[in-house]
Amino acid sequence: MRPDERRPALRRRIALLALVAVSLSGCVSLLPKQKPSHLYRFGVPSAAAPPRADAVGVFRAGGGFQRESAGDRILTVTGDRAAYIAEVRWVAPAEVLFDEAVSTAFDSAPGHLRLVARGEAGRAALALRLDVRNFETHYAGERPTVLIRVRAVLAHGPGQSQIAEQVFEARAQADQNRVGSIVAAYNEALAKVLGDIVGWTNGYAI
Repeated sequence: MRPDERRPALRRRIALLALVAVSLSGCVSLLPKQKPSHLYRFGVPSAAAPPRADAVGVFRAGGGFQRESAGDRILTVTGDRAAYIAEVRWVAPAEVLFDEAVSTAFDSAPGHLRLVARGEAGRAALALRLDVRNFETHYAGERPTVLIRVRAVLAHGPGQSQIAEQVFEARAQADQNRVGSIVAAYNEALAKVLGDIVGWTNGYAI
């Protein structure tokens, strides 16, 4: 084939490559862009109470957490439908933040109690198991309501006989249907539940 006969074929190849490149760039530009999530937390730390020489050690004996809300997304319930608030997440899994809030509640509360670490379990006079049954936002009107329900089981130290069992529940209605107000309602309900749990546990430590 002479050089002048090869030029049209070369031009067609170049044109075809250019068309493919344009098509690919178009596909890339059409991919949806994921919006960044807004991060929130609950259980803001508070000042710790002075340690007491006669403090009773309480071992945190694990516990379960509602599976649907244990992660970093905020669960909402409307009738028999459940969903997560879009583009909003907790700064860490709710299960982790709850454990931190429990520690803060015992550290900041006056009384005879102090939580002991796993390595100090043998020194604990009491063992407390907390199972979070509900940790969710309910919609039944214009303003959502946060529901937190926790089952607490108290025993005579790790692996010992059970002393008492009780379910603690708190509901807090958000001021408005906005994420900031919902988070504030979580803090309100959580403070009520944990305050009741600490007071209940303290009653068996006297």
